[in-house]
Amino acid sequence: MNIFTKSNSVCEPTKQVGFVTLVGAGPGDPELLTLKAVRAIQQASVIMVDDLVNDEVLQYASRAARVIHVGKRGGCASTPQRLILKMLVQEASNGESVVRLKGGDPFIFGRGGEELAYLEAAGVAVTAVNGITAGLAGATSLNISLTHRDVAHGVLFMTGHSKPGDQAVNWQQIAATCHSSKLTLVIYMGVSNVGFITKGLLQGLPSDTPVAVIQNASLPTQRDVVCKLKDLSTAFASEGLTSPAIMIVGNVTAGLQALSQPNSNLLTDAA
Repeated sequence: MNIFTKSNSVCEPTKQVGFVTLVGAGPGDPELLTLKAVRAIQQASVIMVDDLVNDEVLQYASRAARVIHVGKRGGCASTPQRLILKMLVQEASNGESVVRLKGGDPFIFGRGGEELAYLEAAGVAVTAVNGITAGLAGATSLNISLTHRDVAHGVLFMTGHSKPGDQAVNWQQIAATCHSSKLTLVIYMGVSNVGFITKGLLQGLPSDTPVAVIQNASLPTQRDVVCKLKDLSTAFASEGLTSPAIMIVGNVTAGLQALSQPNSNLLTDAA
């Protein structure tokens, strides 16, 4: 005899579990996106976009995706980071596939570490996709090898804009380290503090150390200037350079400095 029992329980649809992917959009040129970044953007239902991300990158987004602009640009009004973190958790908690689209690389001056830690603490699944950082893209655009073994033993990435409340960078010490250890120095977000940075670097590096400045790296609007360290502040003023700009300090740029001189032997030989 078969006995059948009737259940009084009601089956409810399982709530979709959301997640966040921190995606590096690169320095600006959409062709520098990785395939993995493109795939993440295509699959996202919500995309939270930083101000420095090129709008052309969003061509890969689904038409159904919600795009939320959360501006982050030095010297301008920005969306508070606390609000961005809360929005990421909220969207993921609602079951959305969220892409946090950041200029450059999420983990090189992109606050990716802060966001990852916050999301993990909130129980939100999070992964990251690397992007090409502006310091590398700017150097490559000028055929600069940041770690050319003939003149550099390594490269040091530094921010020129410290976190509020943090002690200011000791640029004299940084310069001395770069000089003694043959390191290339790449400075991000230093435009507003270029005078202070230059003064400190001159206390530990020769005044004729070559410097390359790249504004809007990889974009059609890219501008670049090569000068000596002692002339760095003057070059910013005379050329009207503004953010976003990368400064590359060290002998890896020496060839460019020679090329920038009207009577350069390199120019004569090339002719």
